[in-house]
Amino acid sequence: MTKLMKLTSLAALILLVSGCSTKGSLSQPKMPKIDETLEVVDSASIRSIADMNAVAFEWRKVDDPRVVGYHFYRANMSKDASKLKLIDTIENRYTTHYVDEDLEPNTQYVYKISAATKGEVESRTTNDYVVSTLPRMEGVSFIQAISNLPRQIKIIWRPHSNERVEAYKIHRSTPASANEWEKIATVDGRLQAEYIDLDLKDNVLYNYKVTAVTFDGLETQSSIIVKAQTKPLPEGILGLNVSKNLPKKISLNWQASASSDVLKYNVYRSTGSNDYFDKIKTLNSNTLNYEDIINEDGKVYFYKISSVDKDGLESDLNINSVMGTTLGILNKPIITLANIQGQKAILKWQAGDKRAVSYIVHKTIKESFFKIKTIKYKDITDLKFIDSDIARGIEYNYAIQSVDEFGILSPLTTKTELVLPKLKELN
Repeated sequence: MTKLMKLTSLAALILLVSGCSTKGSLSQPKMPKIDETLEVVDSASIRSIADMNAVAFEWRKVDDPRVVGYHFYRANMSKDASKLKLIDTIENRYTTHYVDEDLEPNTQYVYKISAATKGEVESRTTNDYVVSTLPRMEGVSFIQAISNLPRQIKIIWRPHSNERVEAYKIHRSTPASANEWEKIATVDGRLQAEYIDLDLKDNVLYNYKVTAVTFDGLETQSSIIVKAQTKPLPEGILGLNVSKNLPKKISLNWQASASSDVLKYNVYRSTGSNDYFDKIKTLNSNTLNYEDIINEDGKVYFYKISSVDKDGLESDLNINSVMGTTLGILNKPIITLANIQGQKAILKWQAGDKRAVSYIVHKTIKESFFKIKTIKYKDITDLKFIDSDIARGIEYNYAIQSVDEFGILSPLTTKTELVLPKLKELN
């Protein structure tokens, strides 16, 4: 019988004999009790058909009425051909077919068969019968892994030509663990031809191989190993500059990311360089500046800016932040003179802050315990103030405040009290 005829008839033979015997577990080797008078199975009558993991046998039955069945012995010739073990007992002498399963592909086995009685006695065994299981089927003939996808890799292959194939097993490893293959998925269907491996790390190289699986659980040879790398994160921006001298806002500007597919930038802000950063703004890639409106003087913030590409990948935020601050309040003026000369109140002071461009004098008039009012004199550019609008016996308090070009105010100076005394009455 040719190999082609064996292969094509194996399925029919297995169906024919599958109900004839039950496969038992391998027993420990022991010395059989031989009865030389028992009829021996004719070695020349044995025929077999091999598959990748099974061998089907047929033989001519024995006619000795003392025989009730058959013992099958087997040894793996690549491991220990001299130690045959009882692998199964067929309990009907009219049975003439048997399938030995769960074998290793591309492996040579030696078998012996004896005729069995009701007790422990058996006949002499047949001559050695050597048979080799078929090698694994060739794997898929084409496979490719596609790189530069965001946190995923696509594997495609040509469907296996053997119609016994019903699924594919996908295996993965990394260069760091090249010999440690992990089965990550099973793809059902012979005509299915792709798998997308998701949730991978950025900019990491992965290895893949595929094996086809037949409907009866046999695996083909593995495909060739293919490699692919996930897409790297986009490059970050360059040269972030953050203002420290603008009133009630902080201005940011930067140079564009070198990555060509960046679509937008995220602006992050925090009150501390090591604190959590909140995303406060998203800008398109054509915008390389941002004004953070604060409406608070002397406010300090820390900033980071990330790049986001067309696939939604964001550049690494594990970068140093840059500090910015709004323009702070001015230092208050320093009063050097405050007194009454004649019937005028005279105040003189030093600027206290070089940003000051004008001053406000706050005049509080206490006419009585219950009657107090305040007057403001604005846009004073000199470092002195003369108040002629005073009356005798009235208490006046003066405080001065600096103003810069943006209208930012300094704190008030401490109030200075001045009183023009009443004239004494003549008797």
